[in-house]
Amino acid sequence: MEPHYLDTPQGRRIAYHKTEGHGPTVVFLGGFMSDMEGSKATYLENWAQARGCSYLRFDYSGHGQSSGVFVDGCIGDWFADARAVIEATTDGPLVLVGSSMGGWMSLLLCRAMLKRVVGLVTIAAAPDFTEDSMWAGFDDAQRQALETDGVVYLPSDYGDPYPITKRLIEDGRNNLVMRDPMHFGFPVRMLQGTEDTAVTRDTALRLLDHIQADDMQLTFVKGCDHSLSTPENLSLICDAIKSVLSS
Repeated sequence: MEPHYLDTPQGRRIAYHKTEGHGPTVVFLGGFMSDMEGSKATYLENWAQARGCSYLRFDYSGHGQSSGVFVDGCIGDWFADARAVIEATTDGPLVLVGSSMGGWMSLLLCRAMLKRVVGLVTIAAAPDFTEDSMWAGFDDAQRQALETDGVVYLPSDYGDPYPITKRLIEDGRNNLVMRDPMHFGFPVRMLQGTEDTAVTRDTALRLLDHIQADDMQLTFVKGCDHSLSTPENLSLICDAIKSVLSS
């Protein structure tokens, strides 16, 4: 099925699929260089349709079927894309499901749209990764290359190297979420694989300590990697969403 498109105030064209249904809208927020045709996004859509739930998946600009080029984008742009498509296509309460970078996006959305969010599920969440993982891990040569060339390339387990631009790093500093306290009055469920080489267990534990919420659970999935997309993992994600919806 062809996606719908939203033209944002910033002039970007965002591709999305919206399933109408009852209850809070479940919004899937994908990861860095991923798209809405991935296994988690489409599995959750089928799950939502079977339950009659409202559901939204979309591509950030420079990703998938949306307009733009990936290397031109940054955290602030992708957050603006997410907020624009959510505000244009949904009303009422939201359950945010953020995978990897989408976990960072979900926290930015919680901060900006706190009154609408009634639940949060994160999957190998990577808040502030441009600063705390990428920039902190760069050696002197990489930092110099970023200054002189405007881009460095990092290896990826999923194909071509990741192009990391100077703008991505600098803009990330304007959107950090792990520096100031976050207080949530809704249930939070976090999933983290123990064999994740992209996001460490320490990141998940830092996030657990950082968020202040009365109903918050972190589940480590032994032996699983960053993708958390096996049939068993997908079932765990659905269980986490159901737990949030029933709390």
